[in-house]
Amino acid sequence: MTGGEASTAGRALYFTGPRRVETRPVEVGPPAADEVLVETHVSAISPGTELLVYRGQAPAELTADETIDTLAGDLSFPVKYGYAAVGEVTAVGSDADPAWDGRTVLAFHPHQTRFRASPESLVEVPPDVRPDRAALLPTVETATNFALDASPRIGERVVVFGAGVVGLCTTRLLAAFPLEALVVADPIEDRREVAREMGADVAVEPAAVDGELPGDGADLAVEVSGQPSTLDDAIDAVGFDGRVVVGSWYGTKRAPVDLGRRFHRDRIELISSQVSTVEPSLRGRWSKDRRLDTALDWLGRVDADALVTHRVPFGRAPTAYETLDEQPETALQVLLTYR
Repeated sequence: MTGGEASTAGRALYFTGPRRVETRPVEVGPPAADEVLVETHVSAISPGTELLVYRGQAPAELTADETIDTLAGDLSFPVKYGYAAVGEVTAVGSDADPAWDGRTVLAFHPHQTRFRASPESLVEVPPDVRPDRAALLPTVETATNFALDASPRIGERVVVFGAGVVGLCTTRLLAAFPLEALVVADPIEDRREVAREMGADVAVEPAAVDGELPGDGADLAVEVSGQPSTLDDAIDAVGFDGRVVVGSWYGTKRAPVDLGRRFHRDRIELISSQVSTVEPSLRGRWSKDRRLDTALDWLGRVDADALVTHRVPFGRAPTAYETLDEQPETALQVLLTYR
């Protein structure tokens, strides 16, 4: 094993019940022959899926994520969660490439002070990318997946519902397309201001969307508000043969959706978009690796300083979740720091 003497102890964040989190000691151990040891510097809290887990609004029997080995198991309490940890490789197993030693990497791993990982599961962070910016890569990858699934076309009118951190990254990517109009809807003015900085032509309260569109509506709506009731707004915003990309995961939250008026006769298409997989019709040319490479390229074009609103020491993790849960008007991306 190369690198310094590997510590066998660590601490991990556990969700232990609705709105209850705590850090617990975990035995990490030295890396196996084909593994490396990573000391975490920063990890990003997902303000969407992770808040559902925190609030107890995620289906307990659902698999956490079958595509990420470190999220094995279901979402019943107690559960570790998180998928955006950035740190430094401090020890390398005997069969692993010693060049990994000292590299800064991103891992799709729950919040934990140190952990073992296979090098194949890590993303090397370029030297010119700060760890706090690198922690946003999974969010930018999610936005990249939305853009691929939405397939925006030249001259289209597009509405994004939700200006949380995912919606804002999606706005930044969509702003690069030659659209006729890009409208963002969110009830919080501070978020609407950031949306304008990210390239939105107009950012308004949800009730004002219709006033920003011509009589035949939008061509495309992207629903990333996290609120199931907003799906009605997205359907209402698009015109005949319009497309609605549903990027939100609602967990156990429920709201009636009105499919009995325009939806059926206007042939409106609902598209489910989720980052765990690539849309089947694209798989001939697009792989998850290509999508990640594209997201990494776009990471440098997203204003991380405008998105990261809070940095909270790992030992005070409960306050980070309380802030996201209780102060959405002030909190966008909250990071946990480890040193």
